[in-house]
Amino acid sequence: MYAFHEEEKITEAEQRRLPGEIAYIPEETVPLAGLGQVNRDLVQRFGERRPEQRIAMVDQDATIIESRKREAKATYEGERGYQPMLAVWAETGLVLADQFRDGNVPAQMKPLEVAQGAFAALPKTVGEYYFRGDSACHEGGLVNWLRNEQRPGGPPGRIGFAISARLSEALQAAIQAVAEAEWGPYGKPHPQEIRECAEVAFVPREKTEKKDLQPLRYVAIRIRKKQGERFEDGSRVRHFAVLSNLWEWKAPRLIEWHREKAGSVEMVHDVLKNDLGAGVLPSKYFGANAAWLRLAVMAHNVLTALKWIALPAELLTARPKRLRFLIFNTPGRLVRHARRLLLRLAAAAEGIAAYREGLQLLAAT
Repeated sequence: MYAFHEEEKITEAEQRRLPGEIAYIPEETVPLAGLGQVNRDLVQRFGERRPEQRIAMVDQDATIIESRKREAKATYEGERGYQPMLAVWAETGLVLADQFRDGNVPAQMKPLEVAQGAFAALPKTVGEYYFRGDSACHEGGLVNWLRNEQRPGGPPGRIGFAISARLSEALQAAIQAVAEAEWGPYGKPHPQEIRECAEVAFVPREKTEKKDLQPLRYVAIRIRKKQGERFEDGSRVRHFAVLSNLWEWKAPRLIEWHREKAGSVEMVHDVLKNDLGAGVLPSKYFGANAAWLRLAVMAHNVLTALKWIALPAELLTARPKRLRFLIFNTPGRLVRHARRLLLRLAAAAEGIAAYREGLQLLAAT
């Protein structure tokens, strides 16, 4: 694992920091980049085996991995650790791109690098693209890249996206100016809250805003207590917003679709950290820990591809722990009989049939 770390990369990243900046993202070492290429090849091979997967929704999010190592830096939540970012192909569960980061690196720092890596990893069989992200993805470089149908380093054409908007003072004022009649319910009824949404007439004035692109759509969310109580912070109303280029969808559908990313990328974070060892980093060296995470990502992708290609449909949502119990930990005995080497499995007949069918499907070209 030490071979994946180069102290010179850390020094170079520190020297590239602008005055006043404390966070940096080191360039990947050649061995670590090689692991990334192996993972991209895996995704491409999966696309060849499952060419019917024509749509790709890329969900991008960062997660915190707590660590008590002296080299770990404080995260925005206060504890020390690391904050890697992942991009997941929502329809399949495959991780398209990962970037290991120190805990003090803001999630909104250079999210475009991860997004570009994710779309570059998608197989050529995909022809329809979407992107979902939280407020860390509300960053000018990434948003303008998604809006640009001639985007450099990405697929041409439209990428439909929905991203949680950071509430600036101007956006907050625009939400509060929405007429009461414009608010309407969305989603399933909540037992304790009133949840509503509305279109917001808002044009951002950031310097990064491209004037020659189609205007962005802003949809506001308003949450209130049914009995008029206050929230924990003392407020009576909570506001959120989503920015998008999907004008053809009604606001409730857009919000529900955007929030579905919690069932994809956040689930992958949980599996990596709690089922595949990514939550316990082995080294004080940044590069070694980055490789550890990427190896966990590759293990996850191998298991995910296995479920899609060779295992029964009911196991498509199975976590690694369940797969180990049902398949990988099946006891057996090697027996020599009539000049043949046999494997006797201690499993039910239907289990053995599924095992044999899976081996045959894996061998198919």
